[in-house]
Amino acid sequence: MTKGMVVIPGGSFLMGSDDFYPEERPVHRVSVDAFTMDEGPVTVAEFRRFVKETGYVTLAEHAPEAGQYPNADPDLLVPGSLVFHATAGPVDLRDVSNWWSYEPGAQWRHPEGPDSTLHGRERHPVTHLAVEDAEAYAAWIGKELPSEAEWEFAARGGLEGATFVWGNEFAPKGRMMANTWQGEFPWQNLKTDGFEGTSPVKSFPPNGYGLYDMAGNVWEWTSDFFSTFDSDGEHACCVPHNPRSASPEGSMVADQPGAHIPRRVIKGGSHLCAPNYCLRYRPAARQSEAVDTSTAHIGFRCVIR
Repeated sequence: MTKGMVVIPGGSFLMGSDDFYPEERPVHRVSVDAFTMDEGPVTVAEFRRFVKETGYVTLAEHAPEAGQYPNADPDLLVPGSLVFHATAGPVDLRDVSNWWSYEPGAQWRHPEGPDSTLHGRERHPVTHLAVEDAEAYAAWIGKELPSEAEWEFAARGGLEGATFVWGNEFAPKGRMMANTWQGEFPWQNLKTDGFEGTSPVKSFPPNGYGLYDMAGNVWEWTSDFFSTFDSDGEHACCVPHNPRSASPEGSMVADQPGAHIPRRVIKGGSHLCAPNYCLRYRPAARQSEAVDTSTAHIGFRCVIR
């Protein structure tokens, strides 16, 4: 077995959930072959070694092309990334600009902006990476990004249909099991889990397969383009085997800003997921994310097939 990786047995499982967000429906049975997965998300130290050896420059370190963002403020067409800012009090949760802002100079080395550093965060997940950056690292180290089905199968750790990675109770016997947001998002962070932002990988217990941080801490990129699930669900005639969603066109969202930009599936939720907003620190949870997006709460891990 490759160091720092876990063998995930092949098998079938019930993917998705009928109990939370529409994009997770319907529950349907899927099967995957065995594969090997990183124990935790790629860390700052690991990504730093990649950059040092290759000279790689991430997307956030390049100025956005004006032609791709015709309505953008020209002052923001500079290298940067999306940074979270807690609000002073309750705000309209329908408007993400209340807490997200494009921060010139923000990138993996400067996660809160140009004046911030990575000091003391070597074991934290690396962030501010677009999917092309994650794929570049994976190719360099001889791995790949997991598919959505592989990721969810691994996250469940052998627990069929459980709500969370560790079972059905959020905090068994009062123990916090993941780095999520406690309190009223985006202004009141009670930090019951001991962390305000990202946390060092392996700060919380592993799941049934020995994988860490499969819930909370940072969202993780997958290789699948976003699409809705087949409405036949569990009643489909056959069980999909190693399903992939490979259509960039089908992932685009019409009549919205950035409608021309393909979207990938991200999984796992992050330290910014709260019960009152984005209750997605669950194996079934999924979101679509534009491939050119980098933020302070998205990372990745790799697999070998």
